[in-house]
Order: sequence, then structure tokens, then C-alpha cells
Amino acid sequence: MSTAEVSLPITETLTPANTGELADIVRDCYERETPIYPIGGGTSLGYGLPAKRSGIGLSLAQLNSIVDYPARDMTITVEAGITLQSLANLLEAERQCLPVDVPQSDRATLGGVVATNFNGPRRFGQGTVRDHVIGIQAVDGRGQRFKGGGRVVKNVAGYDFCKLLTGSMGTLGVITELTLKLKPIADSFAIVSCSPTDLSQAGQLLAKLTKSETTPCAIELLAGPAWANSKQLAGDSGTSNALFLAVAVEGTEAEVAWMTKQLATELRHEGIRSLHTIDGKDARDIFADLKEFPSEGESPLVLRANVVPSGTTKFIEALRQLDSNCSVQSHAGNGIVIAKFSEFPSEGLARTLVGRLQAVAASFHGNVVVLSNPGGSEMTHQSVWGATDAPYDLMTAVKREFDPQNILNPDRFVYIS
Repeated sequence: MSTAEVSLPITETLTPANTGELADIVRDCYERETPIYPIGGGTSLGYGLPAKRSGIGLSLAQLNSIVDYPARDMTITVEAGITLQSLANLLEAERQCLPVDVPQSDRATLGGVVATNFNGPRRFGQGTVRDHVIGIQAVDGRGQRFKGGGRVVKNVAGYDFCKLLTGSMGTLGVITELTLKLKPIADSFAIVSCSPTDLSQAGQLLAKLTKSETTPCAIELLAGPAWANSKQLAGDSGTSNALFLAVAVEGTEAEVAWMTKQLATELRHEGIRSLHTIDGKDARDIFADLKEFPSEGESPLVLRANVVPSGTTKFIEALRQLDSNCSVQSHAGNGIVIAKFSEFPSEGLARTLVGRLQAVAASFHGNVVVLSNPGGSEMTHQSVWGATDAPYDLMTAVKREFDPQNILNPDRFVYIS
């Protein structure tokens, strides 16, 4: 999701030094009815509807401190402006991690990742970012601070603000502090890859993987030019087929050794003859490519579909009918498909999405959203967010409770004004 051509109607950007200053800024904007656009690391500015009203940018770059880190409890409390890479570096010293794979981690902030609910390949085995947030603090649209959850895992008191704010795009509150559940860093990591003959065979393999005796952390189905020259995925056998199934496993060395062998056995039983097991640095390099795919390079249109896993290959087939040169990464175990178009659809965004892709996604109980459209054309509510059965009246009522003047990232999310 390139942000090179994405801009917000910002008159100035303010960088508060602490939560008190941030609350004062929001309170002043509330009184003046001035829109506020939280910026984070600036890696997902193309996500959502274009902003219409001029306002101020709000950067939390200075709110990046460690509040509490009881490593033995496998939790950490940090300010929301910390980058994912800085957090990973800190946790690595204790052999711990937040298993959320985010592109541009040196720029992406924790608050921004939670606000956009961005999740990478390991969501299949490790869960989503909302599964790891157990405590949250934020400032609402009046400049009032509020919090939910706590600093221990077994904390269920009060409203679940953690889940409410995750994915809310900063429209209910500016996240200032987060408490996270952590995981130990696995001793070993490997990828078993193969090249299915076509999407039909890929679908059969994915169906069989749901009954695998192994426990993959990621199941990725990759298609298109972005993967065509991947010698690491193809192995010594090589292939001219730009379609790969990559299954990642992690754990102790003994666990990973057993799982890679078992996966090979299961895939060969389904007719796959050429398999490639990748471990060590090569496996981690491939996984880094998988993690960075959504933000690498330039694309005139980037979409994300969320369908039931059995609909993954059918949705990829629909994409390829529209653009045979599009590049696709799917977190196939979860039914998440990310597509980078090689050119903007000739029939236009509305007809492509509303008339075609959204209907396909709906047939598999899902939806399609626009992650990036640098050209900015045809960015309507329905084309960006799709025709969902969301309870808009209820959502709008919640929005008004937290942000009565509609100053927090106004008009960019799913609320219909």
C-alpha cells in the first residue's frame, strides 16, 4: 500500500509530548469543531475514504515509551507511538515477541496497527492483533481519557474497549497506550512449498490442510508476477508456474522437523511430486517477503477480500479474469486475499467492485475493501467498504457517544453521514 501519492487535508501536524498535551489538543479541537487526523507511521494513509474536511494531523511519535514490562508474565504495556520494529527489538532480548506480521515495521506504529486491525500471514496460527490486546487507553472526541482491560491476562471487568477500538481507524478515540499478551520466540521455523498445477488443485490441497495432523502458523497461496521468479519457493526443480502454496511451521527443532516431514507426506498423498522444504535464513527471508508484500512497489489499485477459506481460490480466479497480471497473496487458511492490480480496471472501480468482485465475495459470505487507490477515482462508500449488512444505525450511535462533533478521522470509515 504505497502512500507516496496519498495526502490528507492537513493544515498543520502536532506532536504532543505526553497524553496530557494530546488530550488538551483534542479538547481544543472539540470546542472549535476542527477535524483531527491521527497519522501513526503514515503507512496506511490510503486505507479508507478520502478525507473531505481540512484539519490538523496528530502524530504520536513522542509517545513511544515502555510503561511496564513484567517479562515473566508475558505481557508488556507501551505507549501507542512505538514502532513495531522498536517493540520487536526490545522483546527479542527476552526471547519474546508480538506475533503480528506488519509491513514497514520500522515506520508502522503499534497504535496505527491496532487502529487499522492489520494482520499478516501468521494470523492463522497465532491469531489477530485484537487477540493480543488486553488493555487499552485512549482519548475520546471530547478530549476525555478512558481505558479498558488491564495489565493482566485474566481481566474481564467493564466494557471491552480493546475490541471496540481495534479496527476503528481512530474514529472513536486516539489510542495512547496498549497492554499486550506476548508469545515466546520459536526456536525453529521452516516453510514447505509446492507449485500446484492450477487453482483447482490448490483448492483441493487447502481443503486437505484443514485436516492436517500438523499445526501450521501460516498457509499462503501466492499467484502472479510478483512470485514468478521466486527460486527460493520453487526450489531446485524450478517452475514456470507463478502459483505457489507455502505452509509455514514454527516451534522447537523437533516439532518443526516432524511437521515438515508430515506435511511432505500429506501433500505427496494428494499428488504433489515436487516439494521444497526451506529453513534457516532462507525461510525467514521468504517470510519477510510475505510480510512486506502489501506495501512493496507501486500498484494502481490494491484490494483485500475477506471470504470463507473455501472461497479463496474462487475469488483469486475472479481477480485473474479481471487482470491476468495481478499479483495475489492470500492468507488462505483464513480466507484473506490481497490483490495488487497491474493496471487500473478499464471498466472503472465501481463496476469492477460493486458489479463483480463484491458479488463474488458475498457468495462466500465475505466482502471486499480498497486498501489503496493512489489515483483516488470513484472512491465512494460502497466501492471502498462494500455492501455489508453492518448495523449502521448502531455503529453511528456508538460513534456519537465517543465523538459527538465528528472530529476524529471524519468521513473516512464506514459510518454513513
